[in-house]
Amino acid sequence: MAGPTVNPHLSAATAAGAASDVAVEWDRGNDQWWDWYMSLADGPAPEGPLVDPPPHDPRPLPSDDAVAAELAEPYPVTDAQVAAFRAESFVKLPGVLTPGALERLRARLRALLDAAVDPAVGFQSLEMMWLDDPLVRAAVLSPRIGGISAALLGVERVRLYHDNGLSKEPGAGRTPWHYDAHHFPLDSPDVLTAWIPLQPTPREMGPLAFARGAETWRAVEHVEFDKHGTSYDRGVSETFRERGVEVEDGPFAAGEVSFHAAHCVHTAGANRTTVPRMVLATTYFADGVRVVPAPTMVSGDWRTFLPGATPGGPAATPRNPIVG
Repeated sequence: MAGPTVNPHLSAATAAGAASDVAVEWDRGNDQWWDWYMSLADGPAPEGPLVDPPPHDPRPLPSDDAVAAELAEPYPVTDAQVAAFRAESFVKLPGVLTPGALERLRARLRALLDAAVDPAVGFQSLEMMWLDDPLVRAAVLSPRIGGISAALLGVERVRLYHDNGLSKEPGAGRTPWHYDAHHFPLDSPDVLTAWIPLQPTPREMGPLAFARGAETWRAVEHVEFDKHGTSYDRGVSETFRERGVEVEDGPFAAGEVSFHAAHCVHTAGANRTTVPRMVLATTYFADGVRVVPAPTMVSGDWRTFLPGATPGGPAATPRNPIVG
């Protein structure tokens, strides 16, 4: 009789125990974490030829200094946008960046990924770029993105958790359903992620998709997590179908940026286009937040993002500066 399936991306320590047992900390790098997490998406890979996305010309391109100056200017967040974020747990804001600024960031992330990541990997990621690259630092620590984040959370100051450069290559599959409060080792709901697509992102490219409703996560909080297979992703999908949960899965125009809260349940489709879907994702939390008492393997390589912080202690290291 065959034994239970063991996920090949897990070490002996993280694979041990029941499929729902994630109590141990992650013991590999964050690139291996993404390989593991992407393997938990349910359903067969989409078939059929890849398609060319609509043509897009972002020129003229600004200088790095011009991009930094653009991001230093505040973005006027309206009361209606704050209310939408609170009601839905996400909001999509138009015109946060100009097409030229996006293209400059896209080219820089492409160069950084190409220098650090195996090109054969279908879902490429790179974190902590802001420590070494001035253009990425200008975006990640920008008054514009930080100011929007603080306004949506309703706090005076936010700190950076980490940046994340993501490239979903042509043909790469779905990102499974999840909510970040299950991942981040931050003991507060006052956490959000800015998801900045670096190109217009049609449905065929796999934009981020959000389950509507700030309390929708409660419908799936008891779905048993499966660290080896796809049952958790399938269970969330089935629950949403049964309950008629609405999903916002529309395209992103050039310059449109989404902000989603820690309890927003979200996913992303496969990239069925001939162009990589590139994103700069940055996560911020309210100043004063503490680390959870017991981070788990689902938190990934959290000690890289909070070096020197201890479980239960303040999340305020030199790598978590005040932003904006």
